[in-house]
Amino acid sequence: MPRREAEHATEAWLDQAFLALADPVRRAIVARLSRGPATVNDLAEPHPITKQAVSRHIGVLEHAGLVSRTRDAQRRPVHLEPERLERLTAWIDRYRLVHETRYRALDEVLDAAPEPEDAPPAPHRSPEE
Repeated sequence: MPRREAEHATEAWLDQAFLALADPVRRAIVARLSRGPATVNDLAEPHPITKQAVSRHIGVLEHAGLVSRTRDAQRRPVHLEPERLERLTAWIDRYRLVHETRYRALDEVLDAAPEPEDAPPAPHRSPEE
């Protein structure tokens, strides 16, 4: 797949994943599935919506590749796809690290700048900041 097509496919997948996670019910489903597989009944229990509505939410998450369903006799448990969440996290981290680097560079410039004589003393910053 040429690079441009791969970038477009990645962007389309990111759009689907973030759109899927934009809904609070779907985020709650993902949070619940982070503790282990669950059935539609299990996932519907804490929500004041129908099981059919929860199934549609699961379908959106499934279409985005964030969850999958398997068959276990009569049960169809829903499973979280952690590698897809890892891809989202990696995408977010790439931009977070860029901005952290910029803020650290700005901190160094500000720390090296002389303080005006009439300015109050700067608050003490901890090393983690």
